[in-house]
Amino acid sequence: MPVMDGIMATHLITEKYPKIKVLALSMHDDESHIINMLQEGTAGYILKTTGQKELTKALRLVAEGHSYFTKEASEVMLGYIAQKKPVKKERYKGELTKREREILKLIAEEYTNFEIADLLCLSPRTIDTHRRNLLQKLDAKNTAGLVKYALSHDLN
Repeated sequence: MPVMDGIMATHLITEKYPKIKVLALSMHDDESHIINMLQEGTAGYILKTTGQKELTKALRLVAEGHSYFTKEASEVMLGYIAQKKPVKKERYKGELTKREREILKLIAEEYTNFEIADLLCLSPRTIDTHRRNLLQKLDAKNTAGLVKYALSHDLN
């Protein structure tokens, strides 16, 4: 997603439109991502590798007001509950890579993911992944947080 990640999008949707049920379709199968999506109010979580039949079933169930989680997501949630440990965003530790600094600088200069991808001869999806990683690494809530970090660290 070019502007924000699924966690932020889910937060905004459930906050502004509480009657809308969100079904997350994600490539992420890690505990942190799944639990954060749950905490933001997702009604279901399926992986992009999910087949068409299961996707249709998940959409139908969530639309009817039920929850739906793939087997993989359910196992992650059960492991989380069994451990009873809070999942927190990892705080930024260490240095940004040269590529991360380069992309952050371009974000602060108001370039879009597509423009950055074109400038760096990368795919827009790669830039989106870098943006999401920067958001998580810097514990920023949105692009404004990235720009604030860039300005305070003279990356502009």
